[in-house]
This record gives sequence, C-alpha cells and structure tokens, in this order.
Amino acid sequence: MAGLELLYNCVSSSITSPRDAVVCFVHWEIVKNGFKCLGTGDEPQDGEKSSELLPAAWNANNELYTLRYRSAEDKSSLLLKAITVDSTLIFNLMDPATDKVTDLTVNVSDYVDEANLQTFESVFKNTEDLAKKLKSSLLPAMKREGSERTEKKARAPYADVQSNPDQDPLRLPHRAPLTAHPPNWPDPLEPFAAGGADLDPFGRRPGGMIVDPLRSGFPRSGFDPSAGIPGVLPPGSVPPGARFDPFGPVGRHRPGPDPDHLPPQGYDDMFM
Repeated sequence: MAGLELLYNCVSSSITSPRDAVVCFVHWEIVKNGFKCLGTGDEPQDGEKSSELLPAAWNANNELYTLRYRSAEDKSSLLLKAITVDSTLIFNLMDPATDKVTDLTVNVSDYVDEANLQTFESVFKNTEDLAKKLKSSLLPAMKREGSERTEKKARAPYADVQSNPDQDPLRLPHRAPLTAHPPNWPDPLEPFAAGGADLDPFGRRPGGMIVDPLRSGFPRSGFDPSAGIPGVLPPGSVPPGARFDPFGPVGRHRPGPDPDHLPPQGYDDMFM
C-alpha cells in the first residue's frame, strides 16, 4: 500500500465518514494504474491540473462522489461515480471514449473501521480483498490502453509477414523461381516439335510417346537389334543405336504356352 498512507494523511482532516475512506482507497488504486485526477463533477473546469491527490471539495456531497481522471500517457479519460445506498457504495467507472462502464458494490463496514477514521494504521481492514475486487470488477475499464498496445504488438508480426512473405515460417518456399529454370518445352513453332523424339532414329531428343525397353533404365538383356534376329530380321535391318521396339520375344527358344492356360470353352478336364 505504498503511497496510500501519504495520501490519506493529506486528506484525513476532511474525512468525515467511512464512505470518504473507501473513496480515498479507490482513488489511490486508480492512480496506481497510471491515472491522475483532474477534478470533481461531470464537466471539466478552467484551470484544472492533473494530480495524484484528491481535489478540493472532493467529498462535499456524501451521497454522490464524482471524480474525473486522465492517463498521463495516452490522454484517455475516466469518470468515477460513487452513489450511497444505505450502508453500501455503488461505484461506476466509465471510459467516455468507448462508453465502457464497470461497476462494483462495496459494503463500507467490511473495509473501514468507523471508530478510527483519523488514524491510517487502523482505519482500513481487509484491504487485500477490496483491492482484488477492484481489479476484477471495476478497474478493467482502464485496460483499453494496455489492450491496444497488446493488439498492436500482436499485429506487428503479421504486418511484417505481409510485407516480406519469405519471412513467414509457415509458408512453403518455392523450389526455385519460375524464371530461373524455364520449363523444357519444345518450340511450338518447330514443325517436328510434337513427338520429335519418336521421329529421331538416333535418340538425340528426350521424351517421346513410345516406350523403349532398351532405354528404360532397367538392365538390358544384351540383345542387339542391329545384329539381326535369325528367322525374323536379317543383320543390318535396324540401324545402329536406333530406337527399336521388339515385336516378339527376345530369343528363339522359349517354351510354348501351356494349353491349360486357355482350355476350350466348356472343357473341364483338369489333366489336359
């Protein structure tokens, strides 16, 4: 409660009721959060100066307390009103810029000893409980400044990502710029561009529509079509290195088909 004792001793001579003591306590909690008091009443007056102290005639009306505050940093304002209802004080704290209002009802006798109004050491009781209620119910109206700063900090990384998308850790980078490695497409103006690899007997062009088993990447059988196929192709029929798709099985001495593979229709002799 640093600072509250000095404040209370400054106004102790003007405190005439337990309600005054509670208002003094609430005032100090607001000041602790970076606000200073401008004066009393709903409207500003000439010659007002912000101060951590309570203004003159702050408790002139024990039925309705009205105090105005302003932040020292962003100039945001607050309007505090405390209304007396029997043995309680109903506090309302409003942010005029957003019309946000918070309220708290305080049972005065729970926190102030009426027999010791002039003695700071014994006037307050259960101060931790009162401070907790103020922070949870009344003072959230003052969090606009802090929430705006937090929102700006939260938006800043997103703005940086938009200005420089390469810094986004969730973005998958390009393998390479599209202009760095243009696609290996044939020239559409070339007459033999489409299927050009199939028309080149020397295999100098990549790609093509015909599958070449001799250039598929699998181990070759050692068969050379240029050497000819006995009984099928004479030697020299296929140019050396030309693309050649065999039209029959490589080798002349392969076993014939098993007749059981394709039995005659309606034949059920398993020993055929």
